[in-house]
Amino acid sequence: MNDKTHFGFETVDEKDKARRVAGVFSSVATKYDIMNDLMSGGMHRLWKAFTIQIANVKRGEKVLDVAGGTADLSLAFAKRVGDTGQVWLTDINHAMLSVGRDRVVDKGHLLPVAQCDAEKLPFPDDYFDLVTVAFGLRNMTHKDAALAEMRRVLRPGGRLLVLEFSRIWKPLASAYDLYSFKVLPWLGQKVANDSASYQYLAESIRMHPDQETLRQMMDTVGFERTEYFNLAAGAVALHRGYKL
Repeated sequence: MNDKTHFGFETVDEKDKARRVAGVFSSVATKYDIMNDLMSGGMHRLWKAFTIQIANVKRGEKVLDVAGGTADLSLAFAKRVGDTGQVWLTDINHAMLSVGRDRVVDKGHLLPVAQCDAEKLPFPDDYFDLVTVAFGLRNMTHKDAALAEMRRVLRPGGRLLVLEFSRIWKPLASAYDLYSFKVLPWLGQKVANDSASYQYLAESIRMHPDQETLRQMMDTVGFERTEYFNLAAGAVALHRGYKL
């Protein structure tokens, strides 16, 4: 009997989720950055800037950008670690990774790039100073396994940052639902010729653990000093944890 999981609001076999998520991101890869700007009114740039500030990356550090997509964080970290550091750009989706790789090269950086599953990271134990995942965790089938893998590859004293959609402040929930389920699919159709992928986006946000539940998941796999920062009235949250 096949184990079940969620693909948005739909219940699917676990083995099918990765394939269907891959289809979503392969479809939207070339319009991903434009849609991010339109959907968030450009605020995703501020959320990522806050993440970069909190990361406090130092020269010479090793950084892993999981589900790095179009490489916004990887590029920012590359400028900070310098020639003595290292930033790996990874994603499970070839189309997204190709866009990110080309963007990195166009910006004059030669970063190592790997197509890999976050639940089975191809890196040694205790290797990275920082692991980040921005708007990727909710798409993973076994979030606890992915978090455990991120902890495994961190060195003692290293930190994880998870930037992800979360639970908005309750008085705004109705308006946010209207925007999510009506405006986002309409935008997706007009700009990316794909309303279904943005319907999935809205649904996947609702199925993702809330702020406190995700913090507890990080605790369960062994992270310490876990905390989160609410952004945009909780529509987005940045979680931080340490491997001590």
